[in-house]
Amino acid sequence: MHILRFMKNTILILMMFVIAAVMPVRISASASGDEGKVNPKEIIFEHLGDGYGWEVPFNHHKRIPLPVILFGKDGFHCFMSSKVAHGAVYKDGDATFKIAGEDSPYKGKVVQIMPDGSEYKPWDISITKNVCALFITVLLVIWSVIAVARWHVRMGYKAPRKFVGALEALIAFIYDGVIKPTLGDRAMKFAPYLLSVFFLILYLNLLGLIVVFPGGANLTGNIAVTLVLSVFTFLLTNVLGTKHYWKEVFWPDVPLWLKFPLPIMPLIELFGVFTKPAALTVRLFANMMGGHMIVIVLTLLIFIFAAMGPVVTGATTVVSVAFSIFMLLIDVLVSFIQAYVFTMLSTLFISFGQERGHEHDHAKGETEVQAVATSAK
Repeated sequence: MHILRFMKNTILILMMFVIAAVMPVRISASASGDEGKVNPKEIIFEHLGDGYGWEVPFNHHKRIPLPVILFGKDGFHCFMSSKVAHGAVYKDGDATFKIAGEDSPYKGKVVQIMPDGSEYKPWDISITKNVCALFITVLLVIWSVIAVARWHVRMGYKAPRKFVGALEALIAFIYDGVIKPTLGDRAMKFAPYLLSVFFLILYLNLLGLIVVFPGGANLTGNIAVTLVLSVFTFLLTNVLGTKHYWKEVFWPDVPLWLKFPLPIMPLIELFGVFTKPAALTVRLFANMMGGHMIVIVLTLLIFIFAAMGPVVTGATTVVSVAFSIFMLLIDVLVSFIQAYVFTMLSTLFISFGQERGHEHDHAKGETEVQAVATSAK
């Protein structure tokens, strides 16, 4: 009974998400003044892209304004994004700003209009939707960690319950199942980074599935975000890499003819140093972007087939909503899987950089044998 009730509530919540996603699309289609003509490409990129405001559910033309921070030709400027919304031109002192239109090379970006009518792209450090979502996610991760820490400060080793208990179960699952077996005695050194990455990606993925504030930002579907996370793993792997790791890169343990006079294997190993973070970047980006696009395309089928009559539209609506709910359920699972896979691969790559060679393993084995013998005496 409890399982059935949980599944029923989950499906109802997902249906609300689908409806909340459908309504803005419908409003944007009808408000364009050309009823029945929907531009799927424009709507998909609008919903998956970044912006200077946060969309309000059920009203596609109203947005929560965010700070626009610019360094233009004449210095620093700061104002709310509502000043330049819907093609408005905003004058801040002697400077004039607007969001570049379709025919501009800076489409969608705030530009400064020069006296001769040309557009100048200022240095933009605005708090966009993606930046704001990242701040919110970081605060959620910090709050989650502090919640677990505070519980154990107050209750000692007593097992937590509810949300804190779920967080601790995830921490134990990742640390005991991935980090500790892979990194061994160096697990504690890298666990803070790896656990932080896991929870950051997991929260970003889950928030991206929610279409209302504070969700709706497709951060893990932004290749710039996944690239930065991969660069952190790349730096930890190579900057903290051991001598044995770099020896295996530039002088691997292969037959001499494979590394001299033509450095075939060293070049392959060096190429692999850079392909590992590239694989991390593309894997996370492609999976999350693909999931979001499938849900939006399934929703758009309702409006694409609207011109074929009410019968076709009704049948398409039922099928589209059913498949959208199914894909959202899959995306919830994929959100966890992708966070797990990114953490697991990062742990594996870092462990490659921490290799200490057969001599260290042999010395460690002898030490353990001596310790066992001493304890037996």
